Amino acid sequence: MINRLLGIVYILMKRGTVTAKELAERYEVSTRTIYRDIETLSMAGIPVYMKKGKNGGISLTEEFVLNKMLVTKEEQEQILAALTSLQETGAQQEEETLQKLGDFFKMDLQSWVSIDFSDWSDQRQQFFAIIKEAILKRKVLTFEYYGRNGKLSSRRVAPIQLWFKEYTWYLKAFCKDKNDIRIFKLFRMKHLVMTEESFEIHSSWLKKEQKETTFSQMKSTKIELLVDKTEAYRIYDKCESESIEELPNGDFLVHMEYVLDEWVYSLILSFGSAAKVLAPKEVQEEVKRRILQMCDKYDILVSY
Repeated sequence: MINRLLGIVYILMKRGTVTAKELAERYEVSTRTIYRDIETLSMAGIPVYMKKGKNGGISLTEEFVLNKMLVTKEEQEQILAALTSLQETGAQQEEETLQKLGDFFKMDLQSWVSIDFSDWSDQRQQFFAIIKEAILKRKVLTFEYYGRNGKLSSRRVAPIQLWFKEYTWYLKAFCKDKNDIRIFKLFRMKHLVMTEESFEIHSSWLKKEQKETTFSQMKSTKIELLVDKTEAYRIYDKCESESIEELPNGDFLVHMEYVLDEWVYSLILSFGSAAKVLAPKEVQEEVKRRILQMCDKYDILVSY
């Protein structure tokens, strides 16, 4: 009954005037039941009234929606825009709720953003769905993880939040094996499973989170990269314009700052012979080591 009463209110807000017969057919009840519903709504303080004759029917007073709202029209638009964007994270089941809010605000829903989390194989989309459900339901996740040393280990974590940073997705979670907050790169996670084990977020986790796990506190390295002018389109794709210095000969001096990981080295090596690391020495040496490893794979003799 409550769902029917709420539904009637939303229909009246959207359409203005509706006949008792239309409502009865919609909810598969008698018109007598609809009249009782209208009386119940009126007793509950909803300003609903009935008008007889041609063009008559059941309506709400024009001021009802405005009087109930404590936000401006612009704020209503912002609320709808924000909630609509949530659908792009996979929250498709909230469409009915969004439609109700649109009716309440007397506005049409507009999808202002489109986000595709999937990869070409569509496997990553499944990861997002599992992680989202585990975070919302507070269920422990298990998975295998490749660390920076390349070794595979099993992890059991309480997921807290998904992060997107510098083209990469991360999972912030309390690792039950390490008994501490950890940040996991989604690309390194394999065989992800949501268990039936529940968890509660402890205040001690949040204290550690504030002190230890923000990206601003993770050690980053400043890198200077000399890039050939033929790679201009890629440089502006990957780097902020403020960090790019165009040299007199048309080449680029790029100033980057990243937490050193596989993604960074893959980015540098992807430029091939069109890029050279100028600083720091440790990154230069690591890139050189990787190039020598590649040469060794193909039995290429390298001399200095």
